[in-house]
Amino acid sequence: MTTPTSDIDETSPRIAGKHELAEYLEAGCKPAADWRIGTEHEKFGFLRENLAPLPYEGKASVLAMLEGLRDRFGWDPIVESGKLIGLQRDGASVSLEPGGQFELSGAPLETIHQTCTEVGRHLEEVREIADPLGISFLGLGASPLWSLAETPVMPKGRYKIMMEYMDKVGRLGRQMMFRTCTVQTNLDFASEADMVKKFRVALALQPLGTALFANSPFMEGRPNGFLSYRSQIWTDTDPDRTGMLPFVFEDGMGFERYVDYALDVPMYFVRRGGKYLDASGLSFRDFMEGMLEILPGELPAMDDFADHLSTIFPEVRLKRFLEMRGSDAGPWSHLCAFSAFWVGLLYCPVCLDGAWDRVKNWTAAEREAMRQSVRTLGLKTPIPGGATMQDLAMEMLDLARIGLSNRNNLSASGDNETGYLAELDEIARSGKSPANRLLERYYGPWNRDVRHVFTEQAY
Repeated sequence: MTTPTSDIDETSPRIAGKHELAEYLEAGCKPAADWRIGTEHEKFGFLRENLAPLPYEGKASVLAMLEGLRDRFGWDPIVESGKLIGLQRDGASVSLEPGGQFELSGAPLETIHQTCTEVGRHLEEVREIADPLGISFLGLGASPLWSLAETPVMPKGRYKIMMEYMDKVGRLGRQMMFRTCTVQTNLDFASEADMVKKFRVALALQPLGTALFANSPFMEGRPNGFLSYRSQIWTDTDPDRTGMLPFVFEDGMGFERYVDYALDVPMYFVRRGGKYLDASGLSFRDFMEGMLEILPGELPAMDDFADHLSTIFPEVRLKRFLEMRGSDAGPWSHLCAFSAFWVGLLYCPVCLDGAWDRVKNWTAAEREAMRQSVRTLGLKTPIPGGATMQDLAMEMLDLARIGLSNRNNLSASGDNETGYLAELDEIARSGKSPANRLLERYYGPWNRDVRHVFTEQAY
């Protein structure tokens, strides 16, 4: 959900027509040699003393974390209305989600080895600042203990607009904003046709990603009835900007078709004069005609469209790359495995074709049924043809392993990227997601005390 905080350049060229928006997306096409991997992950900060969430300000706080990283490790500050709300360095950024979730948006990197090193380095830096302050971070898909009222609110202008609008369009939007964490990977495409095939495969397989990484079974100190409550939250957040996008599988899908979809998604905001202007519920199509109520007569710049794209939250999102968005956050090793899984499938043409052959005959209703079922059934979810999500997991992991092996990217110790799939292989073999194992411990050695998760899942 990261959005640039610098203001729109009011002297920049205005968008002349819809074709420019499609060309903007098409400019993301690049040859395979230039494809990169961008990994993003979120985590909950808490005070070890009492397991309370981190406030924005104070001795042990989100602000103290940002200032420590800035001063000790050379991150450049991102400031909004005089408040430090993020950091950037060498193509990566640290940003804040609405409830103080700490997010690393990694730099575009060539290999999973580099991605895993980047995540590891970030967590080491975070620990170095956090430990003296009595702070730790939690790798889960949903906050397991705090109520919504107990969760702090970060001082970012867009979040106030979003909060107020969320209540009008769904029951769980604020839960999404303040009480969930995800892991995402951003991947490239070579052409419009390549984008469409990757988009379709990735969308069809997002329920599998949910099942493999399900890691949010607790809420307010007890089991919530789901393996991925984060996934449940997204089903009742805002139907205009979420979901499985059936049109992606229809004839005529391409950059222009996605632009048409994006233009029909209601707006959140426009940035002008260093502030976020409330445009919630308004039409970007009207903006294109100079008829936006809050900026009458003004046409949008391309940065306005880029902002608008960042407020659309389907299970896979198209910008100038594709974002995989269907999975819960987890421990360090799962962050590496997540990117490895999707890179193995989508960056190997033979593997991509194999995955497409497996999912191409599924209907929109079948894809949606899997999305609805997987949040509770996990790897036991039935899939078309009489198999289960567990069977599909083993098939797709075999393909991903071929894809990673074919890349032949070796670490300093001579290992290729397939080793990052080991934990997913165990999950698929056992049929037990991280959430299943957490629930086993909750009803077993934890004696139904969810506070143990703050030790066992801490970074």
